[in-house]
This record gives sequence, C-alpha cells and structure tokens, in this order.
Amino acid sequence: MMIVDKIEYNCRDISTLGAELVFTQDQEGNYISFFWQPTEDISLSYNNPPSHNCIDFLCPLPLAPYLERIRRVMARRIPEQCHYILNYRGKDFPFELIISPIIDPYGEVNRVLVMGHRLQFEELALTSPSSLPTNPDPFQQVLTRIARNIRSTLDLDTIGKQTVDSIGEALQVSRCLLLVPSPQAEVVLVKAEYCLPAYESMLGCTFDVDKHLCLQEALSSQKPCAYHDFQFNGFQCQSSLVVGTFYQKEFNSILVLHQCDRPRHWNVGEVELIQELADQVGTAIAHATIYKKLEEANQEAEEASRLKSEFLASTSHELRTPLNGMLGFLQLVLDDMADTKEEEREFISQAYNSALHLLNLINDILDIARIEANKIEFKFEQISLNQICEEVAKFAHNQAVRKKIDFNINLPPTYDPIIIYSDYQRLLQIMFNLVGNSLKFTHQGSISISAEIISKPLEFRDEQLPGFVKISVEDTGIGVSLEKQDNLFEKFYQVDGSRTKAYGGTGLGLAISKRLIETMGGKISFYSMGEDLGSTVTLTVPLMQLPIIKE
Repeated sequence: MMIVDKIEYNCRDISTLGAELVFTQDQEGNYISFFWQPTEDISLSYNNPPSHNCIDFLCPLPLAPYLERIRRVMARRIPEQCHYILNYRGKDFPFELIISPIIDPYGEVNRVLVMGHRLQFEELALTSPSSLPTNPDPFQQVLTRIARNIRSTLDLDTIGKQTVDSIGEALQVSRCLLLVPSPQAEVVLVKAEYCLPAYESMLGCTFDVDKHLCLQEALSSQKPCAYHDFQFNGFQCQSSLVVGTFYQKEFNSILVLHQCDRPRHWNVGEVELIQELADQVGTAIAHATIYKKLEEANQEAEEASRLKSEFLASTSHELRTPLNGMLGFLQLVLDDMADTKEEEREFISQAYNSALHLLNLINDILDIARIEANKIEFKFEQISLNQICEEVAKFAHNQAVRKKIDFNINLPPTYDPIIIYSDYQRLLQIMFNLVGNSLKFTHQGSISISAEIISKPLEFRDEQLPGFVKISVEDTGIGVSLEKQDNLFEKFYQVDGSRTKAYGGTGLGLAISKRLIETMGGKISFYSMGEDLGSTVTLTVPLMQLPIIKE
C-alpha cells in the first residue's frame, strides 16, 4: 500500500504544471493519490487521506460513464479530454478533465492520472454536447456514423461531400476540405468542402504541395499535423489540422480542418478520430476509384461489343454487295444477255471491279485481325517521298478527273531527294486509304497533298534520326462534326453506321492507318471545322536524312 504523504507530494509536484486538481485512480474509480489546490470555497486537508471510494469523497456525475471512460483510457492507452461535474459533500464543481493512462515499469496499465481545470457553470453550458459524458465514447460514435455514410456509396463526389460535412459538423470547425491529386504533378485540388457562411469558400482552389509545408509534413509523416496562425494560400486561419489519406501506402487525398474564429488546441480524441477517419476515407476513395475504372471498362467493353455487332452487320452487307454484283454481271454474260461484244466486255469489267472491291474489303478485315494479333511484319527501308507521291498520283488521277475534282501534290523544294525511313507497302497502303477517303467524300472542289520538313532529332528502332516529314491530305469534302472526330480512329467506327449509309466501306480504314503509322514511328491526326467544311488528315513519317531546302 502506497504512503499517503508521498502520494500527496507527487500530486502536488504535478500540480505545478498548471492543474488545479490532480489525482490518480484505479479502474474502479478508487483514489490512490489526490491533490486539490486550495481556494476560498474549498480546502482539503493533506494530513488525512481521503476515502478511497469516489462515491464517498469526490464523485463525478454521472458516475457510470466516467468509470467506463477510465477503463477505455486504460485499455486503449490513449488520453481523453472531457467535462464533468464533481460533487463534494453535496456541492457541485464543474471541471475540464484530462484522463491519461499510467504505464508501470512492467508495461502494465492499472491506473490513470487525472488533471483538472475548474470551470464556471456558464462555461459548462457552452460546452459542445458531444464532449459531455452522455456517451461513453462520443468520438467512436462519430467515427461509426461517418464510416457508415462513406461506405454506403461508391460515388467519389458523394464520398467527398459526406466526409467533409460529417467532420465539419461533428468537430464544429470553420472549414473542412478534401484535397485530391490533380493531373498536374505535385498539385492538389479542393474537391469537396464544408464551410460556414461567415468564411470564404476554397472549393476548386489548387495548391502546390512543394510550397506548403503543412501538406508536405502530413504526407511524409502519414499522421495528423497541427498548425496555428498561418496563411493557407491567402486564406487566414488560426488553427488547422492536416492529415493525408492513403491506400496501400499510396496517397489519394488530404483532409484539412480550419478553425478561423479562435485558436484551437486539437485534443487527443480529436486527433485520433481524424487519423481513423483518414484510414477509412483512404480505403473508401480507393474502392470507389477502382469501381469507377471497372464501370468505365465495362462501358468500353459494351461499346466495343456494340461496334463489333454493327461492324458484322455492316460488313456482311458490304461483302454481299460486290459479290452480288459479280454474280449478276457474270450471269448476264453466261446467259448471253449482252447484245454486243462491247456490252459483254462492260459486264465483265463491272464484275472485275466488284471483285477488286470485294478483295479490298477482305484485305481490310484480314489486316485488322493481324493487327489485333500483333502478327503484321514490317520491312523498314529508305524510301523516296517523291516515289510514294507518284504512286498516289497514279491511283487518284482518273478518279479525280471523273469527279471533276482538282488534285494537287505540293512538296517542299529541295536540292536532294526527301528520303524517309518506313515500310514502303504499308505507307503506300495508308496514303491510298487517306486519299481514297478524300475522293469518296469530296464531290466538288479539290484534294491537296502537302509536305513539311521538321528538324527534330528522334530515336526509332535503335536509329538516331534527324527529324520527320509531316504529310497533310486536305480536301473540301463533306467534313465531320466536331463531336464525332474523337472516335474516327476507333476500330469498327463509322460516322454513319446504319445500313442505309450513303457511302460504302467497313469503317476500318482509319483504324488500320493509325495502328500502322504508329508502329512505323509516326502519328496521325484528323481535323475538320464541321460538316460540309472539308477535312485535313496529317501524318508524320521519320526522315532518314534532312534534305537541303531551296531558299
């Protein structure tokens, strides 16, 4: 049994830290040591030890929640701050108490240290109900409620709003922010906010993590960090609490609490609450993000399935059309329906053209299948751009003349040939495809091919190359609306996917061209001002050497 005089001496020592009331208790609430700074209305003798039973001496009201709080502090080994009325000989004294666990040399906790600051009854009346001992663990209740709310949804915006609103209301702060990573590196965005009307909103603001020590420390320590009287990007606040949220050690948001009307000391219970909430929020955000990506993947899969179904329907129609044409014209020849040799030759010619069209369709389908299986082989070599353009001119000349369309090729004047590094047949296939589209969709005006030399060193297939040539195919055709342009290079996509579309084709040409040109070290893009306003397709091809441009 401890000596009372020594106990009183120890408590008197602790009271020099500023506490008016200091005592230790066991889990049953029995006093082990005790000191109360004498005042005009109360004075306890140190020579007579107090009763060990709190009911007979200084009794917290209500007693049961107080004893439960003592046991919780001992079990969790975490101090708690609270407000209680202490009754001594029928007289009530309101106190603010801090209850801390005492760990003995063997690592056991068998008692608590309680330090108290006396309050006026008016101050007690202003105390937040959440801090009164009506519930054995008010912070646990808050944590449970907020966790239940954020786990009830997989919508990121809803999680953010419920989090800041719940924390803001529970802890009665001036402002609570949820900052999320922005696509820009080291920048965070205020995605959700709880803000009292008296203060300026920060919703939508961005902050550079490198320029804010509070954000850096919260992320590096992975613990709540408290700050006082500082500027947060021009938004003055007297106290703040900042904590990062993580999932599998990867940061996904930051919670920021602001107290703007007064300095605020964040007690242990509040800090612990925010830490536990940060863990819950980090997990909720991660799960919602995964769910969102899964939904997007499902939508993409459904869209791909729809496009493939549409493609199959369209392709079967496209394949049958030339096949029926071939059969029809050949049947006319076999049935001797031609009146003259010239007409018979015309029937055979039409059947031949239908066969060529059918072959091109089949080649497109086979190409996209080989591309999907990564089984296309390339033969890279030095190629003259002039030679490519000559072949394109032969391909387009007769069709342009027949449609009365001007067809021009404009290459930059050089002293030596423009030599590119590519696959001849594949590049020619791409150019035929692009020019063929222009011929198909242009009914009047012109089609122009131009080239520009770009000096920009690059590495391709372990070759150090000096630059690339940018080739543009521009026409005055039907154009494409702005909202449909992003999908033009998607497989199976057609601007008009119905079976009654005015123009034939499988919708694979641009998708094939994109995959081929990217594999050959270039890029391709499409631009149109809108419907009936023409279009321009631009592709880049690596240069083997920089030609000398004529001034």
